[in-house]
Amino acid sequence: MKNNNYTIITLGFALFAMFFGAGNLILPPFIGIKSGSEFFYAIIGFIITGIIFPLISLIAVVQNGHNFTDLGKRVNKKMITLLAFIIIWFIGPLIAIPRTGATTFEIGLQPIFPDISPIISAVLFFGITGFLAISPSKIVDIIGKYLTPVIILLLLILIIVGIVDVSHVPEISSLSPVDSFALGFHEGYQTMDVLGAVIFAGIIITTITEKGFTEVNQRVRMTIMAGLIAAFCLLIIYGGLVYLGATSGYPVTDDLSRSKLLLHISNSILGKSGTYIISLAIALACLTTAIALTSAFATFMEKITKGISSYKINVIFCCLLSAILSVKGVDEIINYAGILLGFVYPIVFTLIIYLIFFEKIIKAKAPYVAAVITSALVSSLSIFQHYGIAESFITSLKDSLPLVKHSLEWVLPSFLAFTITSFFSKKRA
Repeated sequence: MKNNNYTIITLGFALFAMFFGAGNLILPPFIGIKSGSEFFYAIIGFIITGIIFPLISLIAVVQNGHNFTDLGKRVNKKMITLLAFIIIWFIGPLIAIPRTGATTFEIGLQPIFPDISPIISAVLFFGITGFLAISPSKIVDIIGKYLTPVIILLLLILIIVGIVDVSHVPEISSLSPVDSFALGFHEGYQTMDVLGAVIFAGIIITTITEKGFTEVNQRVRMTIMAGLIAAFCLLIIYGGLVYLGATSGYPVTDDLSRSKLLLHISNSILGKSGTYIISLAIALACLTTAIALTSAFATFMEKITKGISSYKINVIFCCLLSAILSVKGVDEIINYAGILLGFVYPIVFTLIIYLIFFEKIIKAKAPYVAAVITSALVSSLSIFQHYGIAESFITSLKDSLPLVKHSLEWVLPSFLAFTITSFFSKKRA
């Protein structure tokens, strides 16, 4: 039992570190300052998309196999493989990993070393990432045992001192409780943790299996317990950072910078030492996420190429491409990433939600395929709109869909497709 508990705690810390990247640290204070006196409702919204949904996604994969592509047995193998390929490149060397390197430079290093070159920063950051990701069997232990406790300790120091010595009360919010909830809910999308969860599942399952827990029930139980530990840590950190944002007294403007707000909070609470603490926390948070994503990318590409491209070669390639793209800077990465993530996120979310809630009721594959395709079609409207393709028609069509103001226009169409297809599937049966 002692070894079981130790494994669960290590896995829980590792999951926390995998999920807790740069965006997770920058987003909560922004939510706090925007929601002001209604920050509690914003926390609830952020918890749903930033903690609960990723945990559900992780459990869905564990229940159905050893990795995300195993969901193909319940839906459609080719569709899931294609979706997995898109996800792994988006949260890998095209978007998420370069963003960790760029954020480390802009917030973690540049405030302390103003003259450092982004190229030197990229070489150092991805050199360390590649070195630690080369040994996949040790990756969870490295993250869970050593790096995560340091991140949590640094952030707890900032949060506890900030709460004890709070100098401002939250501003009366112009947002209603519902609007504040929606703010937190929408900002939670930006963590990309739902996408990360379905890929991280493979790393977690491999680690659990290597430690002797081979039965499905054992894996599910271990994952749920580890997930609850990670969720508790995320809840404490997110809640504390949102509160610090709400009580920061920082002026709210239309062009409010999330990174500058975070640096302001750390400096006002801990003085000059706050810069060092937040810089170290950012660097470690980005590093742990980059290691996990690099390992996941390398493992996936090795499997999909049937070993032609080895794990180590994939790690090196991933780090090189990520380093090159990271030099572009955080803002440029976010600019080209937004439209791509807006397309993929609803598709993955649709798949996971329907499998979790209807898997034991609806056995046919067709309803799940129909729901995913519908979400993909609706999400593609934003891409057409972004690039000006049939802009007036696409805009009017998109605006006519329910929940479009909350970026949830895919929810009802996918549900209708799932329901109708389920009805005809039962009728044929």
